[in-house]
Amino acid sequence: MIKRVKGRKLSRGQGARRALVRALISALVSEGKIITTYAKAKVVSGYIDKLVNLAKRSSVGRNRRIYGLLGNDRKTLDGLKKTIVPLFSDRRGGYTRIVNLPSRRGDAAPMARIEWVKEIAKSDEREVKGKRQKKITKVKKDKALK
Repeated sequence: MIKRVKGRKLSRGQGARRALVRALISALVSEGKIITTYAKAKVVSGYIDKLVNLAKRSSVGRNRRIYGLLGNDRKTLDGLKKTIVPLFSDRRGGYTRIVNLPSRRGDAAPMARIEWVKEIAKSDEREVKGKRQKKITKVKKDKALK
């Protein structure tokens, strides 16, 4: 029995764990859902609840606290405040859902998909990908090769 142990280590040091959680949070805010291990999904779910609750009661101090927790990621903060907070204005908690998936084939790790409880409208930034231009690179002829 493990008592009075707060949080999960995720087999990482403090800095790597913090970076992992920040990356997963920014991916969830930008993409709307992510596939990860069950343990990582459980950790991210708790952080997301705290961040959304802070963002709902907006003030300068709370915005700075969120900004610091996100590692000074302005894009994630804007996405959180503009798209997610208005969506959950009537809800007090439980903003994410964790769906169990089959185990990973390589190491049999339990996998899960973490997603928002309500569907989030995505922006159409990816339409630019269809209009990709080919990059032309010219090879300089070296005199030594002649």
